[in-house]
Amino acid sequence: MADSGENSALFPVFILSIIALPLVPYTILKLLRAASKKEKSIHCECSVCSRSGKYHKSIFRRISKYSTCSNFTVLLLWVIVVFLVYSIKQSSREIETFDPFSILGLEPGVSESVIKKAYRRLSIQYHPDKNPDPAANKYFVEYISKAYQALTDPVSRENFEKYGHPDGRQGFQMGIALPQFMLDFNGASSGILLILILGGFILLPMVFGVVYLSRASKYGGNYVRRETLAAYFELVKPSLAPSKVMDVFTKAAEFMDIPVRRADDEPLQELFKLVKGELNLDGKNARQEQAKFWKQHPAIVKAELLIQAHLLRKADTFSSNLQQDYKHVLQLTPRLLEGLMKMATVPRTAKGHGWLRPAIGIVELSQCIIQAVPLSARKAGSGSSEGFASLLQLPHFSDAVIAKIGKKVRTIQNLQDMTLQERAELLSDVAGLSAAEVQDVEKVLELMPRATIVVSCETEGEEGIQEGDLVTVQAWVTLRRANGLIEALPHAPYYPFSKGEKFWFLLADANSNDVWFSESINFMDEAAAITTASTITEAKMEASGANMEEIAAAVKDAVAKVKSGCRLVLGKIQAPQAGTYILNCHLMCDAWIGCDTKTNLKLKILKRTRAGSRGGHVAEGVQEENDVEDEDDIEEDEDGDQSEYSEDEDEDEDADEDEDDEADKQNNTNRKGFANGSARRKGRK
Repeated sequence: MADSGENSALFPVFILSIIALPLVPYTILKLLRAASKKEKSIHCECSVCSRSGKYHKSIFRRISKYSTCSNFTVLLLWVIVVFLVYSIKQSSREIETFDPFSILGLEPGVSESVIKKAYRRLSIQYHPDKNPDPAANKYFVEYISKAYQALTDPVSRENFEKYGHPDGRQGFQMGIALPQFMLDFNGASSGILLILILGGFILLPMVFGVVYLSRASKYGGNYVRRETLAAYFELVKPSLAPSKVMDVFTKAAEFMDIPVRRADDEPLQELFKLVKGELNLDGKNARQEQAKFWKQHPAIVKAELLIQAHLLRKADTFSSNLQQDYKHVLQLTPRLLEGLMKMATVPRTAKGHGWLRPAIGIVELSQCIIQAVPLSARKAGSGSSEGFASLLQLPHFSDAVIAKIGKKVRTIQNLQDMTLQERAELLSDVAGLSAAEVQDVEKVLELMPRATIVVSCETEGEEGIQEGDLVTVQAWVTLRRANGLIEALPHAPYYPFSKGEKFWFLLADANSNDVWFSESINFMDEAAAITTASTITEAKMEASGANMEEIAAAVKDAVAKVKSGCRLVLGKIQAPQAGTYILNCHLMCDAWIGCDTKTNLKLKILKRTRAGSRGGHVAEGVQEENDVEDEDDIEEDEDGDQSEYSEDEDEDEDADEDEDDEADKQNNTNRKGFANGSARRKGRK
C-alpha cells in the first residue's frame, strides 16, 4: 500500500478521470451539433423582415443563443478540468521517482570523480553554510546529499543501476485515490466515505434516471405532452370546421402553465374587445357565449386572446409581461399544431382512416398564425376560394391596398400570372406603393414555393388491385421557386421565431371525409431526403430483380432528383372493398397561404375472385378497364374536402389538365405494374 502522501496526490487524478470521461465525448457531440445547425437556407430579405429584427445576428443575440444552462455547466466543468491538470502538474514533482543522476545534473554511467565535482558545485549553491535560505537547506539535505550518497556507495549505485532504486528491488505498491481524512476510519471519516460511495455511485445515477424517465413519460413525439395529445384525440371530431379548430388547439396542457396575473385582467379585457369579432361566438346569444368563453380556464382564455391579437397584428401594444407570454405561446404553436395534425389523421374509422376536414382546418390555422392573418380573411368571396388572406401575407399590403386592386387581382395567383411590368404598374399606379415597396413585393413573390406532384399506386408484381391488397403509394414532390432556391425560410415578419416550411401530403377521399394516407415533407433536410430516396429506390429495384448496375443507376437518378428539389413520399394502404374511388392528393404548406396544390386520382378496386386471378375477365360481369384513368374523367367534388373558408379548385385548373391530357394517356398506356394509380399535378404558376 502506498503512503498517505501518494494517496492524496492521486485523488486529483481520480477526480479528473471521473469528470473527463463523460465531458470529452459530450463536448465533441455538442460541437458537432452546433456545426450541423448552421443555417444553409436563406431568409426573406424584404424591408419588413429586416425591420422585424428576427434574423439580425447582433453580438448580444449570439451570446444569448449560447447562454444556456448546459453550456455554462460544460464551461464550468472544463475550468475544473484545467485547474485539476494544473494542480496535478504542480504536485507531480513530489511523487516523481528518485533519480540521483538527474538531481546532480549528470548523465548515467559517469565516473566517481565527476560525481564528486558535481556535488561540490551544488554544495556551493545549496549548502546551509553558503545559502541561508531554508528551502535551499531542505533541498540539499533531502535530494543532493542522498543522491551523492547513493552514487558514491558501491552497493547503492549497483542497486540503482539494476533496479532503479538505491535500496534495491521494490515491492508492488497500490494506492487509493482518496484524501487521507477519508482513509482514517477513526471517527466520522468512515461515514463520509460510505456516503460518497452510496451517493456518488448508486443514489446519484438513480436520481438522474428517475428524473429523466419521469420527464420522458410526460411527453410524446415532438415534445408534446401526453395530456395534450389525449385531449386533442378526444376533441377532434370528423366534422370539425376550421373556425372550431382554434377552440381545440388552445386546450393544450402546455397552455395551462401560462401564468395568469391580476395585472393582466384589464389588458385582457381590452384584448377581448379588440378581437371579439374574430372569436367563434354566437351573435344571437352574445352574452351567454361571452360568459361561456370567460368561464374556461384562465390560461386557455389568455392563450386564445394572445393568438387572436397576433392574427390581427396587434402584439406591439402588449406590456412586457404579456409580451413574454405571447412569445411563449407562439413558440409552442408549431409543435402543438403538428401534434394536433397527427391526432386528426390517426386511424379512427373501422377502415383505418383519419379525417380530412379537421386536417385541412389545422393546416389553414397554421398558415394564418405564421403569416399573422385573421381567419375571417379566408372566407370565400369575390371569386376567390381563399378570400384575400393570401394577399395579406405580402409586405405593405393592407385592406386599403387590396380594395384598390380588387378589380384586377383577387388571389395571389392573379398577381403571379402578371408580367413584371404589369405588376409594377398596378402596384405603383393603382395601389400607390413606392418603388422600394414594389421591390419588396417582388422579393416575396420570388420566394413563394410552387409544387408539382407525381403520384402512383401499385401492387408489387401485379397489374391490378383487388380488395384487401396491400397498395404502395409513391409520390415525388418537386419544389420550385422563382429565385431558384430550394431551402428557404418563409416571409413571416410578424412571427417572432425562425420557422421553416413543412408540407403535408394527404391522400384522401373527400366524399367520405377519410384520409387514407398522410405524411409530412421537409425540404430543409436534404441529407435525410437523400438517405430515404436511396433506400427506397434500392429496395424497389432489388425486389424487381434488377442487377447491381441497374440498381446503382436508379439510386444515382434518385439522388439527383432529391438534389434538384424533389422529395420522395412512400406509404402503404390496404385496398378497400371493390369499387371506384375518387381520391384527392393534397399538398399543403403550413407557412404560406395560397401555395397549396391538389390533384385527383381515380382508383379502381377489383372484386377478388375465388382463384385470386388478375387480368383477363373479371368476375361478376365487370369489364376489364384501363387501370389508369385520365383526370378529365374525374368529377370534382364540390364541398366534401373543403373548409368553410375555401371553395373548390379554381376554374382555370381545368385548362392545365387539358394540356397534359394527351401526355398522360400515353404514359398511362405504357406503364405496367402500376395499378389504378398515376396522377400528375403542377403547382400554381
